[in-house]
Amino acid sequence: MLEAEVAIVGAGAAGLSLAHRLSRPAPGAGRPSVVLVDAPPGPLRPPRRTWCFWEAGPGPYDAALTTQWERLRIHTPEGRTVEDGIAPLRYKMLRSDDFEALVARDLAGSDDVRRLEATVETVRAAADGAEVRARADDGRPLTVRARWVFDSRPPGSLPAARTTLLQHFHGWFVRTARPVFDPGTVGLMDFRVPQPSHGLAFGYVLPTGRRDALVEYTEFSRAVLPRQDYEAALRHYTEDVLRLGPVHVASTETGVIPMTDARFPRRAAPSVFRIGAAGGATRPSTGYTFSAVQRQTRAVAEALRAGRHPLPPAPHSARSRAMDAVMLRALDSGRVDGAAFFARLFSHVPMERLLRFLDGRTRLHEDLAVGARTPVLPMLRSAAELPFLPRRPFPGPGPGPGP
Repeated sequence: MLEAEVAIVGAGAAGLSLAHRLSRPAPGAGRPSVVLVDAPPGPLRPPRRTWCFWEAGPGPYDAALTTQWERLRIHTPEGRTVEDGIAPLRYKMLRSDDFEALVARDLAGSDDVRRLEATVETVRAAADGAEVRARADDGRPLTVRARWVFDSRPPGSLPAARTTLLQHFHGWFVRTARPVFDPGTVGLMDFRVPQPSHGLAFGYVLPTGRRDALVEYTEFSRAVLPRQDYEAALRHYTEDVLRLGPVHVASTETGVIPMTDARFPRRAAPSVFRIGAAGGATRPSTGYTFSAVQRQTRAVAEALRAGRHPLPPAPHSARSRAMDAVMLRALDSGRVDGAAFFARLFSHVPMERLLRFLDGRTRLHEDLAVGARTPVLPMLRSAAELPFLPRRPFPGPGPGPGP
């Protein structure tokens, strides 16, 4: 049996971020002993993915970034281009492999964090803490007893919700025969793609050079598509919309992110907590997760070092969650045209302010100013009916990795 003050289950963005924070020295604060339990290679380990987020100036993971940008571009359904700078913010791209390598190097030099590769079978309350029961690759049973356990594994199903849409996407890492990309600007939402009968669709271009980029096709809708439909959509987008010419596809990326007004419990037992997407870190209106994971794990680490109760804070404010619930209902009901909705927001609100709004960092008067740029009557009708809608389980996947 292994014993530690803290056990972390899962080594995705949330698990690694918390372990990394607890391994770093903090003046005047203690460092708890930590066991990080990671699944062995296979289906239980998170797939490779790309995270995007924004922050002002330098950040703790800049050494692992693929690249960063200071300008965003939107294409409206009519083909109009909206482009703006986001200073002092920077839009950053981080590949999971590079993030894991950076954290692994730091953890290797820490005496306080021990990594354990095993398949977790149960996490349950125990006297003065909790137990993690797992099995090693050779079949040996393993038990970790800890005062506090932080579980970042996605649950098998989503909590009941009034509205649940899926953000599902497929991307190509492409290299073109000629220099066609603007490496200084992100193509955040390109609505010049055919729109589905329910929900919305857009292209997404993350250039890493004049000839290299991640190009994605994304939909917000109730169900995912067959693989061949994503491939066909990407061929149309790269050939007919972007006119990239011949491209070499070096690798691909696929994901599904629930966008839901479900309530994610952050406490599973007196000493067992959920963090990351499992703890509600995914922003319902956008699918972005990484920044909220950093806020949540920072607060947990500070509480542990200070000897306070380490219940993870709600990743998003009650006001943000309420606005997201209204937006999701308006989209799902068809009262607003999704492509026109987002195109209008980016056309009339400064992009720096809109990014802060999407991250829940705007003040009330700024939120009201953003709200005034939405279709007011459909949004008010959606808000009025929300209290009367039942919460129902969603027959789909649990929370996956955010962008």
